[in-house]
Amino acid sequence: MPDCNNAPLITEVDLPAGSPPSEALLTSETPWVARGYLKEWPVVQHAAESNEKALEYLASFYQGRPISAFLAEPESKGRFFYNEDVSGFNFVQVNTRLDQVFNKLLSLKDRPDPPSLYVGSTQTSVWLPGFNEAHPLPMTLPAVMTSLWIGNQSRVAAHFDFPRNIAGCVIGQRRFTLFPPDQVANLYVGPWDLTPAGQPISMVDFENPDYEQFPRFAEAERNAVVTTLEPGDVIYIPNMWWHQVESLSAINGLVNFWWQETPGVYGSPTEALKHAFLSIRSLPLHQRNALKSLFDHYVFAEDTKHLEHLPEASWGRLDSVSDSLARQLRAELTNSLKR
Repeated sequence: MPDCNNAPLITEVDLPAGSPPSEALLTSETPWVARGYLKEWPVVQHAAESNEKALEYLASFYQGRPISAFLAEPESKGRFFYNEDVSGFNFVQVNTRLDQVFNKLLSLKDRPDPPSLYVGSTQTSVWLPGFNEAHPLPMTLPAVMTSLWIGNQSRVAAHFDFPRNIAGCVIGQRRFTLFPPDQVANLYVGPWDLTPAGQPISMVDFENPDYEQFPRFAEAERNAVVTTLEPGDVIYIPNMWWHQVESLSAINGLVNFWWQETPGVYGSPTEALKHAFLSIRSLPLHQRNALKSLFDHYVFAEDTKHLEHLPEASWGRLDSVSDSLARQLRAELTNSLKR
């Protein structure tokens, strides 16, 4: 990765293992890293002995439920991406068993140019029952989802997730390259209707960026932060930050925790974006500008000054959303979308 290697390093915080992060850290608008935060986790301690020990330990939780794995030929050089005309992908998805994936990773670890094998977002409570209880975080996160990511050398292109994320490296090394949400225009995002794993991704090859095709990527690089995690290290990724994740070792494992503060009944902001694709984007420019003014006034206002001319009891849906109001709005939206 040319210029991104010279990007500023991410903020590192002093967070002893077993101590809960402060509220300020858990709601931070910028990413941070805590070195050795998970060093007491059993899987990390097994990884300190050997990759084999770590995989054997993970397999002890597995009960045979089939999983999906991504497999790419050596020519991909670990980059899980599109084919040349963006009509499909440069990898195949196969149904297999997690213990078979572990065995395959061990058989490939000494090959100089192996195919890339990757299992992503495997919910630990479903596929590895008991793992979460043996590997807790020292704080309570709302509606948290815990997932395992494992494979050999690979690159997952820059993408965003709406929830907040704490990701812990448990085997091997992982490099993260992160960009603030406002860099979306400089990352040259690919299709939304055909995505490798559900989220739109940057079309730029960070290892060999084509600045003629993607000239604004140079500005994204200037705004990037980069860090490499060792086993036991964690990274916090705020909502909507773009991040490329590179697995640098022959065997890599990551466990991540996704959460968001708002209840599920409030819905997903990315679903609201899809609705905007449908109902707003095709309008004439002057109508879109008028709606932008309404959104700025009612949705993106930083305080309630725009409501102070009204009795507070009359604010209704203009006030902060309650569960009951959320259910009412969902019902209204559901009924309108059925028409």
